[in-house]
Formats: sequence, C-alpha cells, structure tokens
Amino acid sequence: MLRIALPNKGRLNQDCRDLLDDAGLEVRSSSDRALTASLGGEFEAIFVRAQDIPEFVADGAADAGITGWDLVAESERKLESRLDLQFGRCRVVVAAREEGGIRSLDDLQGAPRVATVFPNLTRKFFAAAGKAVQIVPISGAVEIAPHLGIADLIVDLTSTGSTLKVNGLSEVATVLQSSARLITATDIASESQQRTLDELVRALESVVVARGQRYVMANVPRARLDEVKKILPGISGPTIIDLMNGGTMVAVHAVAPAATIYKTLAALKLLGGEGILVTRIERLMA
Repeated sequence: MLRIALPNKGRLNQDCRDLLDDAGLEVRSSSDRALTASLGGEFEAIFVRAQDIPEFVADGAADAGITGWDLVAESERKLESRLDLQFGRCRVVVAAREEGGIRSLDDLQGAPRVATVFPNLTRKFFAAAGKAVQIVPISGAVEIAPHLGIADLIVDLTSTGSTLKVNGLSEVATVLQSSARLITATDIASESQQRTLDELVRALESVVVARGQRYVMANVPRARLDEVKKILPGISGPTIIDLMNGGTMVAVHAVAPAATIYKTLAALKLLGGEGILVTRIERLMA
C-alpha cells in the first residue's frame, strides 16, 4: 500500500478530497482530525502541512504527494511533477508600493530589501534577472512589510491581485505560475511501485480531463452533418446513430469543451438540432 501525503487543512485539503473521491479513491478516516486515512483500500493518505509535503516525498516518508508547485520549487528538492491537477492556481509575484514609482525591474536601484516567505525562489529570480537584493525572510503578513519600512519590495502569492491592491501594492513581475501538482521522487524504488503510481496518475488525470468537458447528445438533420462535425469534432469525431423512423434526422453524440458549451448549443440549434442534452462526464481517458 503506497502512501500519499495530502495537505491537512484549507482549500487544498478539500480540493484533494473531492478529486480523490471522483477518482474512486474515497478518503476513509476515523474522524476529520485523523492524521491518516485509507484511500479506497489501495493507498494510505497522511495529512501534513502543505509546505512539508515536498520534504516527506523527497525523503521517502511518502511515495507521492499533492501540494502547490510554489512550495515544491521553494523546497529545492529533486521531485517530479507527475500531473497538474488544475486547481489551487496562483502566482508568486514581486510587488511594490503603488506610490513608490517602481513599475518594473528596470526601476530598481541599488540593493533593495525584499520581504518574502519564498527566500529560495526570490534569490534565484533576482539573480537570474541580474539584480542585487537583500532578502528579508518572514513567516507571514508579507503585505505590511513595505508600509512598516521593513522592505522595499515583497515576493508573495496572489491569485487575483485584489489583496495586493487593498494593501496599496502593485505587481512588478511574475516569479512563478503555480497550481496543485501530484509529485513523486525522481527515483522510484521498484517497477511495481512505478506501475501503481502510473495507475494513480491515469486515474486522477481522467477526472481532471473530464472536468473540462461535457457530453452532448442531439438529433440533427442528416443533410447538415458536415456542418455538425465542425461544431462537434469530439475526440475522434462525433458518433452518428440512425434513429428508428428518424427519416431525415440522426442522433449525434460527442464530447465538447465545457467552457464554450453555450456556443455549441446555440450553433446546433441554428442547424435545426433538437432534443439536445448535455451531461457532465465523471472520467475521460483519451
């Protein structure tokens, strides 16, 4: 039974549980505060701080883990991102006071002080940009640092940028794009372990891919199938089914992107489509 390290609290914890449940790996624990849980009887989950997960996986205490890529990059451990899980999206950014006159890295003078909870990422970023800085490591409340005179800049996480604006800060540069990832060590102990991890990747990937798609069924005029195929290309083309006593109509089934499904339905209707049905997809393997 392989061990998977999961965040023990917050939004990442709930998103991980939802993903695993959808993949058929139900989280079964004795209580919400339990430190371990069974995952569908196939894996064991251990719940730890998100920032500690890279260390647990790199040191072999866990065979795989789910955490933010920003935390993996900051850890500087040799780990492999096996799958982008498409949630927990955020950015690590450089920000400065709006009235400070710093709009880009070219505006930096001397060796400004940078407050951050990401000292390793910050050091690498400014070194690559050829800018000298003084790193001020802090554990939280990074946004207040420029206003207290602790630092001239900050490097911190943001998703929409609204928190920065509320605190009188503006983005100067992006250090890293981050999202939740399934991570493993770069060297897997055995072939059987590798096969099991590959199966886990496929199971989770099928859920991630399915979340961005919808299954569309509709009756459309046979004479307009060429146009229908352009609207519903599907994975390998739409499935066409003759209707009993359908005459000039046929049934079309296909997978379509969820983000533009409203346009797809409108286009089908204009072609004479009827009986249109859209459903969610639990899993999808191409």
